[in-house]
Amino acid sequence: MSTTPNAPLWPHVHALGTIAQSGSFTLAAQRLGLSKAAVSQRIAELERAVGVPLLQRTTRSVRLTEAGKQLVDETAASFAQIEQSLLGVRDLASQPQGLVRMTAPVALGRQHVGPQLESFLRAWPGIRVELDLSDRLVNLAHEGFDLAVRHTSAPPDSHVAWKLCASRTLLLASPAYLRRRGTPRHPDELAGHDCLPYLRSGPALWAFEQAAARGRRGEPERARVTVTGPLRANNSEVLRDAVLAGLGLALLPDFSAAAAVKAGRLREVLPDWRPVGFFGDAIYALRPFSAQVPRAVRSLVEHLRAALAPGFEP
Repeated sequence: MSTTPNAPLWPHVHALGTIAQSGSFTLAAQRLGLSKAAVSQRIAELERAVGVPLLQRTTRSVRLTEAGKQLVDETAASFAQIEQSLLGVRDLASQPQGLVRMTAPVALGRQHVGPQLESFLRAWPGIRVELDLSDRLVNLAHEGFDLAVRHTSAPPDSHVAWKLCASRTLLLASPAYLRRRGTPRHPDELAGHDCLPYLRSGPALWAFEQAAARGRRGEPERARVTVTGPLRANNSEVLRDAVLAGLGLALLPDFSAAAAVKAGRLREVLPDWRPVGFFGDAIYALRPFSAQVPRAVRSLVEHLRAALAPGFEP
């Protein structure tokens, strides 16, 4: 399709703004529900219509020119208002409807978020869900996600945050490992054990505090120990299975380990010491701040809050 001087170019300007937000033609095409070629064609037609380049393209990135930035900045508020108006009109429907794009960590998504979607979609047939499982911290606004489920202690101030349930980190080992190597009585003893740390940069440093024991200033007693072992991984399910196999001790989020603890296949070690600075103390649903939250998003959050409210205590 070619454009004439009088042809409407609003879809083309919207495509430019979406590229500016997402930083790539590929992500913009996904958000717009178009092919990458169709988005590229819209930008080419827009550039021909205005007579100046709007994007600078390289093999690795795409950036707005000064003209492109001016056009996006001056139209962004109008498109945001149109989006809010459409959401408001859609919410007048008797039943919530529309697409909800959601992201969640791999283990938490597989074990607890994904299994709740069947009952949710049966209850709300007008809603569609796209669930992206990834352990990276996705930029929701740039990548077009409506909702994120995150395991954290401090949700960002720039987002709307709904607390779904509490969570805690457990130091766990299998009964077979403890029979073979003994049970640590103090965090310092972990230096002599096979430990299975979560894969992060630098040495594996585990920190604990004991509220019942107070120092001179009345603060909790603290302990920090560098640990080593035969395996490091960036997935709690992999570490849990290694602990079940008797390879060593690991710090695991309760949502990954509660079932095995209840069944007696894993045992909590140093229960009087609280691990500090690991997986967060709550599960949240997060959304970039906006004046209005679509009913479909609210309905999904309410469903997850009800389903996860009991938490994961073993």
